[in-house]
Amino acid sequence: MAANRTFSIIKPDATRRNLTGAVTKMLEEAGLRVVASKRLLLSTAQAEDFYAVHAERPFYRDLVGFMTSGPVVVQVLEGDDAVRRNRDVMGATNPADAGAGTIRKELAESIEANTVHGSDSDENAATEIAFFFQPDEIVG
Repeated sequence: MAANRTFSIIKPDATRRNLTGAVTKMLEEAGLRVVASKRLLLSTAQAEDFYAVHAERPFYRDLVGFMTSGPVVVQVLEGDDAVRRNRDVMGATNPADAGAGTIRKELAESIEANTVHGSDSDENAATEIAFFFQPDEIVG
């Protein structure tokens, strides 16, 4: 399969605990390569826009509050079947349901503070990458 790209966020719970390197190491060991990365503090408007798909869900306000509570690291990852590979290494959304050795099983604090976000399709990966990165910032 040809290499493609996906999007990842290392969330505030992980940056607060200085786990950026540990998360990145797990991604790289899963065969993904970081081709763009930046640390930032999301504004409320950015978080609302990025998570707009969840606006009608009961957890939306808490999610926006959490994602603006501290720095995040946004990344573009590249590899064979990148979306699936990233989702496999992340593990289930609820760390209690995640498989051994996954990011969420090993590093997450809770279902809310679950350490990482990853795109769920190639189409969403392209949209999410474009939300945070200009083409010249991606240097594969």
